[in-house]
Amino acid sequence: MSKRVMIAPSILSADFSRLGEEVQAAIAGGADYIHLDVMDGHFVPNITIGALVVAAVRKISSVPLDVHLMIENPDAFLDDFIRAGADILTVHAETGYHLQRTLAAIRSKGAKAGLSLNPGTPLAVLEELWPDLDLVLLMSVNPGFGNQQFIPQVLPKLARLRRLANENAPELLIEVDGGVKAENAGEIARAGADLLVAGSAVFCSADPAREVRRLKRAANNR
Repeated sequence: MSKRVMIAPSILSADFSRLGEEVQAAIAGGADYIHLDVMDGHFVPNITIGALVVAAVRKISSVPLDVHLMIENPDAFLDDFIRAGADILTVHAETGYHLQRTLAAIRSKGAKAGLSLNPGTPLAVLEELWPDLDLVLLMSVNPGFGNQQFIPQVLPKLARLRRLANENAPELLIEVDGGVKAENAGEIARAGADLLVAGSAVFCSADPAREVRRLKRAANNR
């Protein structure tokens, strides 16, 4: 029996003037996590939020916070985001020379450790890191902005990752972020995803709760 695919709405596309209401609406629709994209204007060409916003969302969220650090030198900020309430803290493979140390540090501070790979980054980077990973996030767009189109070449990469994870880390969560919507959620789930991040598909709608339910149905009716 296949596992239930989970949904993590990304507040990158939320109306920040109504952030609490938007987050609570997504949770009412069945969101399993809330995804928070942290961008620094250096690693990616955009600036978004910091630990203060994570702490504010922590106060009003009844589900775990999935914090995605798209920043240079993430090691300098691990403590800030974990203190703010991150349950999962994901760093990018492309940012660090000492990835094993970073992942181990995240775990030692009480959060789950995730590693994100951009569309052009090969899966080979994972080979020596399986014991240190709780989650791998495949970017299905080039990071930096919301409301981009899903890159279809990520699907075979996702299927390969699923096979590798089954062999090396069966408990690993595989997450996909970028261009996810109800129309492609089933296909992404069939390729091997456990957790789908959706920003504009949820928060650029009149009813975020309804869109979370649509995504969950599409991902799990496969």
